Amino acid sequence: MAGTKKTIVEIKHLNKSYRRESLVVPVLHDITFDIEEGEFLALMGPSGSGKTTLLNLIAGIDKADSGTIRIGDVDITNLSETELAAWRANSVGFIFQFYNLIPVLKAVENVELPLHLTMLSKKQRIKHAEMALSMVGLGHRMDHYPGEMSGGEQQRVAIARAIVTDPTLLVADEPTGDLDRASAEDILSMMERLNREMGKTIIMVTHDPRAASRAHILRHLDKGYLNDVAFQNPA
Repeated sequence: MAGTKKTIVEIKHLNKSYRRESLVVPVLHDITFDIEEGEFLALMGPSGSGKTTLLNLIAGIDKADSGTIRIGDVDITNLSETELAAWRANSVGFIFQFYNLIPVLKAVENVELPLHLTMLSKKQRIKHAEMALSMVGLGHRMDHYPGEMSGGEQQRVAIARAIVTDPTLLVADEPTGDLDRASAEDILSMMERLNREMGKTIIMVTHDPRAASRAHILRHLDKGYLNDVAFQNPA
């Protein structure tokens, strides 16, 4: 049917435990759900519920004990570490609570960093980085260092860095957790625009109901179990 969205993330029977010496600590239990292309999903749940672990598995940062994760046409659970690193560089943009910017690099140089893994020339990399900074409203701050920027501006630089490779997924782990309320609202509005205007698929971990209210779909984790009910936010 015309206009039907396709599934971009398919998760089936995912299990994850961590081992501490002889102790096995289960973190995720039999997680199964799909995410449609262009979706804005919020993962919520109490501390220790497995939200960040699940996000890291989807983003290819960590590996599951069992189960499958298919992103587009790629089953990332079958990739080697080298293949996974290459896939991650091309397919995932990361937004963290702490901006992870390099203080001795200018904003444009921070945004350019992921493009060093591509075949683009230096001139092309800078052009792409400048375009990404303009998209997040920081065209006038390209030559400033992180220490010369507010927290909200630094998070915008981090978002520009996340989108500069035009990734399949944007994953955000508590993206407003280190910001004041006004800056947080600004960042969430920007993420909404990326989703609405650029069609970016966004998966956001948050404990903040205000942040979660910007997403289309809310899913709840509790003690490693996924609530079967996905709550849809009103338009």
